[in-house]
Order: sequence, then structure tokens, then C-alpha cells
Amino acid sequence: MTNRYIPTATSIEIPLRDTDEVIELDVEQLPDGEEVISILRDERAPLHIWVALALHYYKQGKYEDFVSVLETSRTDADVSYKDHEKDQMAALDTLAAHYVQLARKEKQKEKRKELFAQATLLYTTADKIVMYDPNHLLGRAYFCLLEGDKMDQAEAQFNFVLQQSPESIPALLGKACISFNKKDFKGALAFYKKALRTNPNCPGAVRLGMGHCFLKLGNSEKARLAFQRALDLDKKCVGALVGLAVLELNSKNHDSIKKGVELLSKAYTIDSSNPMVLNHLADHFFFKKDYAKVQHLALHAFHGTDVEAMQAESCYQLARAFHIQGDHDQAFQYYYQATQFASGGYVLPHYGLGQMYIARGDTENAAVCLEKVLASQPNNYETLKILGSLYASSPDPKKREAARDHLKKVTEETPDDVEALIELASILEQMDIPASLQAYQKASQMLKETVGAEVPPEILNNIAALHFRLGNYEEAKSYYEQTLDRCRQERLQDETYYSNITVSINYNLARLYEELCDFERAEQLYKGILKEHPSYVDCYLRLGCMARDREQIYEASDWFKEALQKNQEHADAWALIGNLHLAKHEWGPGQKKFERILKNPETKSDTYSNLSLGNVWLQTLHTSARDRTKDKKHLERSLGYYKDVLHKDARNLYAANGIGAVLAHKGFFREARDVFAQVREATADMPDVWLNLAHIYVEQKQYISAIQMYENCLKKFYSFHNTDVLLYLSRAYFMSGRLEDCKQTLLKARHIAPNDSLLLFNLALVEQRSAIAVLRNETSKLPQVVGAVRELEMAQRFFVYLSKEGDRMKFDLNFATHEARKCADYLSQAQHHVARARKVDDEERLLREKQEKEREVIRQKQIEEEQEKARERDLQAQKMEEVRQQFKLKTQNLLQFREETPEPKAKTPGRKKKGAAGEIYSEGEGDGGGETAAPSAKKRRRSRKKVTSSEQADSDENKAGGESKRRRKSGAGGREKKRAKVDEEGEGTQSGKKKKRVISKAFISDEDSSGEEGKPSGEGVEPGLPSSSPTPRAEDGSSASSQSESEESDVEEAHQGNHSHSEEEPQGEGSKEEMKDEVESKQKESEDEEQAEGQRSPDKTEENDVAME
Repeated sequence: MTNRYIPTATSIEIPLRDTDEVIELDVEQLPDGEEVISILRDERAPLHIWVALALHYYKQGKYEDFVSVLETSRTDADVSYKDHEKDQMAALDTLAAHYVQLARKEKQKEKRKELFAQATLLYTTADKIVMYDPNHLLGRAYFCLLEGDKMDQAEAQFNFVLQQSPESIPALLGKACISFNKKDFKGALAFYKKALRTNPNCPGAVRLGMGHCFLKLGNSEKARLAFQRALDLDKKCVGALVGLAVLELNSKNHDSIKKGVELLSKAYTIDSSNPMVLNHLADHFFFKKDYAKVQHLALHAFHGTDVEAMQAESCYQLARAFHIQGDHDQAFQYYYQATQFASGGYVLPHYGLGQMYIARGDTENAAVCLEKVLASQPNNYETLKILGSLYASSPDPKKREAARDHLKKVTEETPDDVEALIELASILEQMDIPASLQAYQKASQMLKETVGAEVPPEILNNIAALHFRLGNYEEAKSYYEQTLDRCRQERLQDETYYSNITVSINYNLARLYEELCDFERAEQLYKGILKEHPSYVDCYLRLGCMARDREQIYEASDWFKEALQKNQEHADAWALIGNLHLAKHEWGPGQKKFERILKNPETKSDTYSNLSLGNVWLQTLHTSARDRTKDKKHLERSLGYYKDVLHKDARNLYAANGIGAVLAHKGFFREARDVFAQVREATADMPDVWLNLAHIYVEQKQYISAIQMYENCLKKFYSFHNTDVLLYLSRAYFMSGRLEDCKQTLLKARHIAPNDSLLLFNLALVEQRSAIAVLRNETSKLPQVVGAVRELEMAQRFFVYLSKEGDRMKFDLNFATHEARKCADYLSQAQHHVARARKVDDEERLLREKQEKEREVIRQKQIEEEQEKARERDLQAQKMEEVRQQFKLKTQNLLQFREETPEPKAKTPGRKKKGAAGEIYSEGEGDGGGETAAPSAKKRRRSRKKVTSSEQADSDENKAGGESKRRRKSGAGGREKKRAKVDEEGEGTQSGKKKKRVISKAFISDEDSSGEEGKPSGEGVEPGLPSSSPTPRAEDGSSASSQSESEESDVEEAHQGNHSHSEEEPQGEGSKEEMKDEVESKQKESEDEEQAEGQRSPDKTEENDVAME
């Protein structure tokens, strides 16, 4: 409050009405409240004086006068002054806050509820004056916080205040309280720290809150410092004392516990009614085994608080005090009451209540309580172990799985717990045999090595039984023998108990000998047990089963009847006798035996008997002498038995399989297949469902799938030695038209059961159908027809035999007689089929012989032609070899070259010429005149011609007719032809001279005239000579004639060049004139030839360089 209401002065002045005088009241000696109210009412004192006096009364502890003054001020105070609304808000909020404090301390719910209602009314009235006043909102927020269920509303009001005033200490503390209750301990600590930074002189309660936050965050050291600081600020801070005491007690050493108890005693001295202190002291005295003090302190704590969490702890202390004293009724009552008060995280009362339920034998409620504990503490060792033990004996498979999981978790966390390991092994016996065996073996090893005790015979017997179930017969035998030795050793301590155990072990050993096919020793053990214990019914039953397996049906029946003499209501004995009747297809007597079992009240819900009766009614549909009009009725009865089984055991796969069979008989093949598929998904170790699925495939004409299913079933379950499945497989082959496979399958079945008349009947039927199909086929070969006749004769003999000696229970003998007559009819027509087949066979044989002769003639002719061709090839090769040898002799001296040193020549512009060997030579008019320069090796440059006016005209004409194309030389052949022509002309011209070669070149390009004599362009060209187009060049600058063609002619040209230059001599001026005439004549001839060739191929042009001899 502000100084307006609590002035620093020691007196309060009340102005008198209509005067300037005042009445001064000493705040330390205030008169009675009624007198003060009378003065204030008479003088119409302003409202703020009423509020100030009320607060002084409150400060002095005069709460009734405080309430009277504020209540009267609401109607009698003067509010006709400025800012009176603030004084009204202060009066209402102050009175409401007082009611809230009273309600917090009130123990009676009705009175507390009434106080809350008054505070609510006052806050609501204040809302109408100034709703968003910060002090008003703070008071209302704390009121909502105290109510408990309006925490969000309180938080919203604190947030609004903090928006207006971020450093409001009450708002910060309120936010810290809300965060702590929401388990946001970091957030709560942050608000406490902010409040402390805002006002470092905060009271010790702020440090106390920080200590609780540190403790929840696991920082015990800082929590200890905070509690100690709170205690330094307030020596009577009970919360700080309790916090320090708890920290000391949790240290769990003698000195710390002693110090913690001293702190609690000091807190008790300060406030003996504090429930927190009382509960902690009760817990201390419980461990001191002073149960009377526990009950006294816990009871006072319970009645001294209305906080449910405190009450829950008080009830728990009372309950466990009664529990340890053996007063289970009182303990149950307080445990139950504690669970009603406890919050979700306080699970100790639930654990105690679960123990009380176990003591009462109520395992279901005990499991519910322990599940709540486990939900809060998932790894609690004791809870897991107790729940595992409870669920282990439950008939619910899900609970047994939960027991397995719990005990497995216990053994993982505590590997040396032998009891949990043994209990886990016992649960796994029905779920996972290898895991159960491993657990038993581990427990045995721990007993020997860790505990140092001998393994009990019960565990050894269980290990042997598990080995037996796994098929490890030798190991099982070894453990049974060890068990018997241990029983002999322990018999001295308790002869009766271990004698009974020995009987069970001998029975188990006899069962083992049965599986080992040592029937004599098994029979001896059974009979030995019966001598000592004649009422051991299971031995009679096993002896009867052994006789039944030897097909000694009557002896087996006698053993079963002896068992019934010992126990007339033994369901297994009646069921075994009923199965004997069913094996002999005696459906009526077998049905009566199972019905008798169901009439017994103790076994009226026997699942096996219901299934057997359902199978009996279903099997009647497959008898040969059945009344077809009753098929529907029998199906309904069968379906009823299967449904009864499913109502009692929804997971019974055999009943589901039976329902699928009924659906299939009714023609609902798709639905039946779905049922069988679900059963097969549930278990793959049930052969009946495999066979039923295959039957469905046959009915749906999916023969390939059916055959595959039958074969898989044979391989998986019967090792290919079950006649029934082989018969089903042969039927699938028969219906799919694979008669030969059907026959082979039936022959396999005959090898297994040679005396089975049904197999013989089916084999005869298949042979008959196969033979008839062969005889009817006009394309059948003679061996096939003869074999078919033989099979038909054999089938007839089989049918005749079966019509007299067949089993009437399996098929109709009249049908065998009918099939025998049918075979006889076909045999009477067999000679006709044989003659036809023989005729066809002879015709085919003659045709084959004729075709073979024709093929032989053709083959001989082909051989002769091949030989003739080979001789011709040899002769041709010989001729070619001779020609080659002649050519080698003629050309062996041609490739001899003479090296010549070329004379230097002047660099004069002129036309380049290709030499004899494909090289390019330059020739110009030198000072010496008439000398021909030697050709330079591998030089292929050529000058471009300048186009004359006449040539330009020709070019324009060519462009007008189409784009002129360049002409490549076609090959070495054209070059050789031109060169030969030049040689002939040269010989005719130089006939009178010495034998030598002259190289001449025609300069066609216009550039040739610009030599030393200074002739104008065009003077060096004879009129009428055609101008050549620019010769195409290759990438390296050579002539466009292909390099490969040039290279082919290089050798020959070089050879000719050798001869032409071998006797070459310098020539004079006369020889030059002769050469000029000779060149002109040859150029004309060349021009004529080019024009002729141009007419033949106008798209091509020749090179104008001519080499002459």
C-alpha cells in the first residue's frame, strides 16, 4: 500500500463536518472499532481515512475491526471527491485479499467455500470500477492461483501486469509460482532471479523458492546455498529448515542423518503443526521402527492440512505403519485413501495397495495398481518382477507375453537374479523352447558357480523335457538320468516328495524310449510304474497307444478300458477309444464316445471333443452309402460344433480350418480359400490347411497351383510317404489331363501301401482311361497301341479282382464290375485298333525308306559337285602361281634407281611442272638458255593461272550452264595412258637423234610471260589453246589428285625418270625451237583429247600439265 493509507505519522486526523477542526486518533491506541466507525459515519469522513484506519487495525491484529471498518465504508464513506475510485478499489481489493487469506487457512470446506464466494463478489464489484488497475489484477491473480483450477487465468493477469510494469515483484513471484507448478523449473528460477535482481532485499521466501527450483533441477549444492541464505534472512523459515534437512537425510550417512533430524526437530519447535515437518518426522521414525510416533505424527499432519499432496503422504505413512505391523485391513484403507489424494507422480500408495490386493488374492486389481507404478517408473525392478509373476499364471496370451517382457527386462538389468531367470524360463516353455532351455541352463550354471548350490531335480527335469521337445533325445536321456540321481540323494530329506518326483521322471523317460523306438524298455517302465501306482492312468493310455501304433487295435482298446476302470470320467481315455472307432470308419460308435465326454459337467466344454464331432459330421459327406438329402443338415451340425469351439477359444486354428471346409462343401470356394489362407498365415505347421488349400485350387481348376501345394505338403510334413496325399496329388494330375504323372504317383503310393484296394482301384481306372485315349487316337503308333492293349488287360484284371475282394467302405464294388465290363468291351475292339496301327506303321516305314533313298542320292550328288569345285580351285591356284613366278622374273631388275645431283637453278617466276616421279619442277629462261633444271625431290607447288578474257568468257558460260566442277584424275591408269601417248610422240619426233629423253613443259599461266624478255600478258600462249581451270589442291597444297594415286605412280615415274635423265645433255637454241614446236603440236593434241573427254564427261576437267619425252 502507499503512504496515503499507511502514513508515517503516528496519528490520523478525522475532519469534523462543517468546521475546520479535526479529531486526532493515535494509531498505537486506537479505540474500539464500533466507536471509530460511529465517528467516521457522523463526520462523513472521506473513504481514504476509512481505509487507512482499517489497515492500522489489521496491522495490530484486530481483524474483526478491520473487516467492520471496510464493510461499513462501502456504504457510509464520503466519495464525493476527486480520485475516489482508487480508494474504492483499494477498499474492495484489501477486504477481498483478507477473505482469501482466511479461506487459505480454513479447514472446513463449507466455510472455505463461503469465504471464496465473498472474495469473488468483492473482486467482481471492483472490476466494475477500474478493471485494469495493476493492484487489483495482482490480487485477483493470486486469488485465481489459490483456487487451483484457474491457473491460466492467473497467468494471463500476471502477464498483463508485467506488460504495464516489467519490474513488478508480486507479478514476477506469481509467474515463478505458476511455472513451478507447471514443472517448468528453469522458467520459475528465471523469474525468481529477476525478482531478486529487481529488489535484492527480497524476503527469504524468494531464496526458498529458488532452492526448490535448484533441487528439482538436480543442483543440490546451489539448493543448499539457497536454503541456507533463506535461513540467514529468516531464522524461523520452516521451509528452509525442511529443505536442508531433506538434503542431509538424502546423503544417507550417519552424521548427515543425525544433522537432518536435528533440523527437523528445530522446525518442529518453531511450527509444530506444519504438515511437511510432521510427515518427514514420521518417515524418520518409521525407519527407527517407532510405529506409534509414526501414526501420531502422520495423523496430525493429515488433519493439519487441506493440501491433497500432503494428505496423500500422511495416509501413506499411516498405511505402511499398519502394513508392517500386520494390520492389513487398516493398511488397505489408508493405502486406498492415499491413492485418492495422490497426484499422478506419487505412486508409492499404488505400490502398497497392489501388495494388499495380492494378499487378498485379487491379482487383477493388484496388476492394475502395479501397472500405474510401472507407467511412472518403467524400470522399477520390484514392480517388473511382481507383475511378471502375476501375468505368468494368466490364461490371457497377451498378459503372458507381457510377463515374458517384464521378466526379460529384470534379467537384463539384474543378471544374477536366479529366481527371475527361472520364472522367465517357465514362461518361455510355451512360447520359445530354445530360449526357455537357455534360461534354465543359465540358471543352473549360476546356482553352481555363484550360489554354490546343487541344481534342484525339478530344473533338471524341465531341461530334459525341453530337450525332448526339441528332438535332442540323447541330451534328454542324460538329464533324466541326472535327475534320478539327484532324487536319490534328496530322498533322505523328504522321501515322499522325491518319490513322487521319481515317478514323473520315470514316466518321462519311458516317453523318451518310445521316441527312440525302444518300446520294450518303455513298456517295462510303464508297467513298473503301474505296479507301484496302479492308478497312474497315463501309463495305461501310453501302453494302449503303443499297441495302436502296432495296429493291435483290440489290445489297445483293452488298455484304454483298463484306464476307464480306474477313472470312469477320464476324457483322454474316452477320446482315444473314439479315435479307434473313427480309424475304422465306425462313425456312430466314435460319435457316441465324444458325446459322452461333453455330457460330463467337468468336460462339457472340451475343445477336442467338439472338434472331433464336427469332423465326424463332416466326414459323413464322404461315405459311399450316405443319404445325399441329409448333406445340408450334416454340414450345419458340423458348422455348429466348430462355432462353439471358436466361441470358447477364438484363436483355435483347427475350428477355423473346419469352418473353411464347411464353406468349401457349400460351394463358397473363394471364402473358404480366404479362411484357409488366414489359418496358414497364423501357423505353417498345420498340414491340414495345406491340403485344404490344394483341394480348393483343384475345385477352381487351378491344377498347377494345386499340384505344387500337394508336393510342398508331401515334402514338408510327410517326406513323400503319405498315401492319402499321394492320392490327392494323383487326382490333381488326373483332372489336369496328365495321366502318365497320375499313374506314376499311384505306383509310388502302391509301393507304400500295396494292400490298399482304393489305390489299386484308382490305378486300374487311370490305366483304363489312358489306354482308351491311346486307342481312340488314330495317330497313335503301333508300340503305343500294343502297350495300351496290355494296360487295358491289366486294368480289367484289377477291376475283376476288386469287384470281388475290394473294400466296400472305400468304394462301390458294383462300380468295379461295371468298369471291368467296360474294359472287356474295349478289348474286343482292340484287334481292330492294332491292325489299323500296324497298317499305318507299315505305310510310314515304307515312306521313310523311300525318303531315305532320295536323300542318299541327293547327298551323293552334292559330294560329287563339291569334289569337282575343289579340283577347279586347285587348277586355278596352280595357274595363278605360274603367272606370278613369270611376273617376278620379268620385274626383278626394274626397281634399280640411279641417284643424280640436281643442278642449281635460278629463281625465276614460271610455271611449275610435275616431274616424272610425281615431283614439281620450275623452268625459266636463264642466261645459259636451253638448260633444263633437275627436278627437286618431294616439291609439289603449282602456280595459279590468271584468267584471260577468253577464259573468263568460258568460265561465265560454264557458270550459266551450271557450277563448274573440278576434275580429279581417276587413278594411275589415266596417268599411264597419257604418259604412254607422250612417249610415242616423242619417239616419232626424235627418231634421228641419239636415244635420250627430253623434258618439256608448256607454260599456260599468264604469269609465265612476265619473264626476262618482258613480254606482255598472253604472248606466251598459243592462240586457240584452252585455259585450264585452277587445279584442285589437297590440304598440303599439292594437286587435287588423290595422294594415294600419286603415291601409286611415284615408283614407276621415278623409274622412267631415271632412264630419261640418265643420258641427258645440255641443249642449244636450235633444240629449244624444236621443243617449242613439239610442245605446241602436243598441246593441240592434248586439247583435242580434253575436248573429246569433256563431251563425254562435261562435269570434269583434266590437268593441263603435260610431261613429255
